[in-house]
Amino acid sequence: MANTNVAFGLKPINTAGSTPATSGTNAYFIDSSASAIYQGSMVKADNGGEIVICSASGDTEAPVGVFAGCEYVSSVTGKKVFSNYWPGSGANTNFDIIGYVYDNPMQRFIIATDATITDKATAVAAIFENSQFANGASGSTTTGISSAQLDVATLDSSNTSLPLKIVGILDDVENQDFAAAGIPMIVMLNNHALLQADSEAAIA
Repeated sequence: MANTNVAFGLKPINTAGSTPATSGTNAYFIDSSASAIYQGSMVKADNGGEIVICSASGDTEAPVGVFAGCEYVSSVTGKKVFSNYWPGSGANTNFDIIGYVYDNPMQRFIIATDATITDKATAVAAIFENSQFANGASGSTTTGISSAQLDVATLDSSNTSLPLKIVGILDDVENQDFAAAGIPMIVMLNNHALLQADSEAAIA
């Protein structure tokens, strides 16, 4: 039976060594000229101290964390907007554009595979391997949710420049068909910007 999972980006589940809860978000400025940023997308800092979305693959990026949503003042209505995603325009730039980010380097997330991972034994063997994103910079303007998935074809045991470190498999009765896409893998972010010895080196 095919899995019910679809692409939803990164969903926080808990923190390493913690009870089943997230560690919450922190606020960052969004670059007013930034492309759309969807809930569940990986974000990084730009040279101006603001956040932007990472690349589609996330390869070699130093992420600040995962985008949860934003608030800004609409340039049309003059009212504050709370949204799952930053649309890339529409803000009154006389006011700050604030994005909320799951930025704890120890945060763990769920992400769906973009393709079959063959069987459970192969999935288990992938734990502690690294992977890129598939469609990491895309999402829905209707739901505001990221369409990022784990790119099974890029699994690698040693290349930590890849953005995702697999640390487990979520036990989910509706998503246990390892011969189909949509297996919920538990991951952490490699090369987190807040763990860099020189924070400036982490800024793209």
